[in-house]
Amino acid sequence: MFKRLLLLKQLPMSPDFGLLCLRVVCFLTMFVKNGAMKFVNFGVMSAHFPDPVHVGAIPSLVFAMLADSICSLLIIIGLATRWAALISFVNLLVAWTLVHHFALLGRGNDHEEMIVLYLGASLMLFFGGAGKYSVDALIERSCAKEEKPRTQSRMAQV
Repeated sequence: MFKRLLLLKQLPMSPDFGLLCLRVVCFLTMFVKNGAMKFVNFGVMSAHFPDPVHVGAIPSLVFAMLADSICSLLIIIGLATRWAALISFVNLLVAWTLVHHFALLGRGNDHEEMIVLYLGASLMLFFGGAGKYSVDALIERSCAKEEKPRTQSRMAQV
């Protein structure tokens, strides 16, 4: 009884549903808080946006906007999830290391812990994929259905 209660055995276990929740909660938050803001305030932000890799403020802002908005939306729906997670991870890693200097604790650190959490979520999705509740999974199932008849017809010819 205690073991069942401790392990929550009465609830169904669904890693794929967990991946869906991770994708939607983390990256919808990133899109609303960071991605949409960069689109709306592009003109204002371009004047003072950090340029940590020395390519210019506007290219840096465009890459950050791509990662925080377009990639977040792709991750939410589960389309090209691993690529989108990789792009988000790179953007977040550059921001955390070169702009925020690995800040996590202490005074004046307003959102560095969120960067670390987003880094973890991006890394998890890059290695784990989007799960079965995603457009990626639909594409994979569709490709598997197309491959199956071709393979069977080739075997019949031999």
